[in-house]
Amino acid sequence: MAAIHLRLWAEGYRDLVTIGPLFLVNGVIGILLAAALLVTPVRGLAPVAAVSALFTAGTLGALVLSLTTGLFGFVESTGAELVRPTLYVEVAGVAVLATLAVTAHSHPHHRTHTRAGRSGGDHRTATPRR
Repeated sequence: MAAIHLRLWAEGYRDLVTIGPLFLVNGVIGILLAAALLVTPVRGLAPVAAVSALFTAGTLGALVLSLTTGLFGFVESTGAELVRPTLYVEVAGVAVLATLAVTAHSHPHHRTHTRAGRSGGDHRTATPRR
């Protein structure tokens, strides 16, 4: 998604009032979120994936608005070169990132462990059988 926005910004969207700077900001934030997803350990991945999913959903919503009612005075055409690929990438991105957020949240490393659970064993005293 970030690459598409940066490409469009470089190919002329940068000259559009309001939309141009937003495309640049979207591209930069998208790259930062992608990098954060790559370097975040599993235990911290759920919130990063959730924020990334929300960001992608917001971008998708902005595209839908620009295709229908317009956004900041700009109306996009469904016939524009990258509209369909962008729709596919953003819908898939929301689905994958939301799934990652839920999966990472339910991953055992995300949960708070008790002291005994962290050390890997049950430390109860065994009672001998008679």
